[in-house]
Amino acid sequence: MWVLQIPQFVRHVPSQSHLCYTSHVSSRVPVSFVSLNPSANLINDINSNNNQLIQSLCKGGNLKQALHLLCCEPNPTQQTFEHLIYSCAQKNSLSYGLDVHRCLVDSGFDQDPFLATKLINMYYELGSIDRALKVFDETRERTIYVWNALFRALAMVGHGKELLDLYIQMNWIGTPSDRFTYTYVLKACVVSELSVCPLRKGKEIHAHILRHGYEANIHVMTTLLDVYAKFGSVSYANSVFCAMPTKNFVSWSAMIACFAKNEMPMKALELFQLMMFEACNSVPNSVTMVNMLQACAGLAALEQGKLIHGYILRRQLDSILPVLNALITMYGRCGEVLMGQRVFDNMKKRDVVSWNSLISIYGMHGFGKKAIQIFENMIHQGVSPSYISFITVLGACSHAGLVEEGKILFESMLSKYRIHPGMEHYACMVDLLGRANRLGEAIKLIEDMHFEPGPTVWGSLLGSCRIHCNVELAERASTVLFELEPRNAGNYVLLADIYAEAKLWSEAKSVMKLLEARGLQKLPGCSWIEVKRKVYSFVSVDEHNPQIEEIHALLVKLSNEMKAQGYVPQTNVVLYDLDEEEKERIVLGHSEKLAVAFGLINTAKGETIRIRKNLRLCEDCHAVTKFISKFANREILVRDVNRFHHFRDGVCSCGDYW
Repeated sequence: MWVLQIPQFVRHVPSQSHLCYTSHVSSRVPVSFVSLNPSANLINDINSNNNQLIQSLCKGGNLKQALHLLCCEPNPTQQTFEHLIYSCAQKNSLSYGLDVHRCLVDSGFDQDPFLATKLINMYYELGSIDRALKVFDETRERTIYVWNALFRALAMVGHGKELLDLYIQMNWIGTPSDRFTYTYVLKACVVSELSVCPLRKGKEIHAHILRHGYEANIHVMTTLLDVYAKFGSVSYANSVFCAMPTKNFVSWSAMIACFAKNEMPMKALELFQLMMFEACNSVPNSVTMVNMLQACAGLAALEQGKLIHGYILRRQLDSILPVLNALITMYGRCGEVLMGQRVFDNMKKRDVVSWNSLISIYGMHGFGKKAIQIFENMIHQGVSPSYISFITVLGACSHAGLVEEGKILFESMLSKYRIHPGMEHYACMVDLLGRANRLGEAIKLIEDMHFEPGPTVWGSLLGSCRIHCNVELAERASTVLFELEPRNAGNYVLLADIYAEAKLWSEAKSVMKLLEARGLQKLPGCSWIEVKRKVYSFVSVDEHNPQIEEIHALLVKLSNEMKAQGYVPQTNVVLYDLDEEEKERIVLGHSEKLAVAFGLINTAKGETIRIRKNLRLCEDCHAVTKFISKFANREILVRDVNRFHHFRDGVCSCGDYW
């Protein structure tokens, strides 16, 4: 005779097992048995030993033996199935997973929510998202853990829209969300292809989080911050960050990354310094270091970058590939190509990203032939070029005017490496041909494309028209661009520049009026310079710097001396039909000239001046900087939006080709 004592809170699982467990995910409560028959106890012990043996075999990686024993076990337990499911995922065996699933159903566990979550996770790990959905659909008792298991799987495979639809269904039936739910649902906003704006969906979920009291949960709010960052909503991300009552290194890193990746490197550096000062327990990891190196690269802040490099060495993060790759890029974008090369040479292990980083820094400095040589070395080393590899090497050809070499590389993509040229590659080729004033070839390449050319391709053509003042092609390119990206102010400004250079003042004025009518603003020129490990920023006609009077006086003095030697200010860059004196005043106040003058005043004699500019270097700034490098006997490095310019002894490394 058996006396079965079941606690009231344990739901009965239909099974032949003498020992079963609650189906609740958070705990398993054993069902206790009191036997009055000694022989029955012996049978129970044998069954128990079989289950323990199956579990031990799974832990030891002997899944095949465990499955053989499972066939002989009439009463497998919930815990046994949990071990078997986990082992199938570890062994990456879908066939074994299906066998275990069938056995689980035969044993009466098909409606166990705990095992349903394990099956969903297993099928996701084995790449069978359809079977994961089938398990979910067939599970009648869907706990929050079952929902979360499916949400996680859908988020990881990029099925964001399906996840968000299910989330609406979950809310409709009244299942309350937990912190994991919000994390997966927020990630779905990033990976989904919604008919409505995914950012708006993110804001809706943000409101849901606030209504249900999760605004203090650091994991949920960090994910929310990351979502806003990915959509470029820096102000929303910063509001979330500032409102967080507690922050860990992940939340600090997420906000630093947000600034670094949204063209706000100064803010990223400031926040990093604040983190090091305020968050003593928050130790920056390799991801933080990569973001900080990107920020230093964005500002050409070499001294700050060296400090970060020192920290990386102290924290022994110098064996991590992404960190080393970011170091190569940082040194290159700060003007220290040889330092970037040294980091590369000392790497014990390299991947294709390492090679791409090295190719890129030589390319942006105008060393096109060296970049091609590195590309060829990479192939000889047995590293296959990637999609990005061709973007970097074609960009290098463009900056160096290596048209024929670029054409050969472009043709080899498909014929030799089976890589189909994408939008970026065509944009590089249009830029390469356009800069070389082979605009006819550039437009033919666009017309022969096998897919619709996008803004990057037409933008490259418009930029080339700006260099060569080709009004007809510029009008054709801008007409398309105004349709493709009507909110990009840069396209309007470029067309107005071309009209102004051609002395078509009424057309230039019309374009600027169109810019204003659409509520757009020209991006102001901004330059950054690092002096004594502090980064200073300047905007055109800046009046806020405490040394502004001294800066203006120096520039006027230099301008007069240049004029005495034949310099004529290139005022054609001014888009307005003003008198010549006013135009000269405007070009003399360009941010890059202000930064150069500030550097001359505040750095030691012979010290290299490094400047980063957010726009293309104008012709007048280029001419003035060449003169200053000779007059002041200084090396001046300027990185504009396209490339590096090394000014020394009155000559620029670009050879006036930029």
